[in-house]
Amino acid sequence: MSVREEKVQVVEEIAGKLRDSKGTVFADYRGLNVAQVTQLRKLCREAGVDIKVYKNTMARRAAAEVGIEGLDTYLAGPTAIAFSTQDEVTAAKVLADFAKQNDALELKAGIVEGKVLDQNEIQTIASLPNREGLLSMLLSVLQAPMRNFALAVKAVSEQKEQQGA
Repeated sequence: MSVREEKVQVVEEIAGKLRDSKGTVFADYRGLNVAQVTQLRKLCREAGVDIKVYKNTMARRAAAEVGIEGLDTYLAGPTAIAFSTQDEVTAAKVLADFAKQNDALELKAGIVEGKVLDQNEIQTIASLPNREGLLSMLLSVLQAPMRNFALAVKAVSEQKEQQGA
C-alpha cells in the first residue's frame, strides 16, 4: 500500500469516527509523561471513549470531508482526539477530570452535534451530568408531586385517627 493510500485510509477512519461520535474533544497532551498518557487511555477506555493521536492535517481533511468548519485554528501542536459514541458529555467529562489532576493536559476544542465548541464551552459541557444523571434528576422531579401528595394524605389520616381517639 502506498503512502497516499495509507493517508486516505486514515482520513476516512477519522471522518467515520467524527460521523459516529456524539461528542468529540481535542486536547493538547504536550508535557504528559508515559504513565500519565497510559492512565488517560485507561480512563477513556473504561468510560467507552476512544482516544487517539492523529496528524493535524489528516484531522483537518477529515473534518472538511464531514462538513465541519472552524476546527482548523484548534488543530495545531500535538493533538489527542477523544470520540464518544455514547453521549455528548462523556469524552469532555473524562478529559476535563483528568486535566484537573494533570495540568499538562489542555482541552482545546470539541464538536457536539456538528458544532465546533471552544475550550470554555467544552468545560461547561464537562460540568453537566451524563444521560443517566439527567434521567435521575427528571425522575426525582416527576416523583416529587406524588410523594408530597402521599405525605399529605398520610398526615390527614393520622390527624383523623388522633381526633377519633
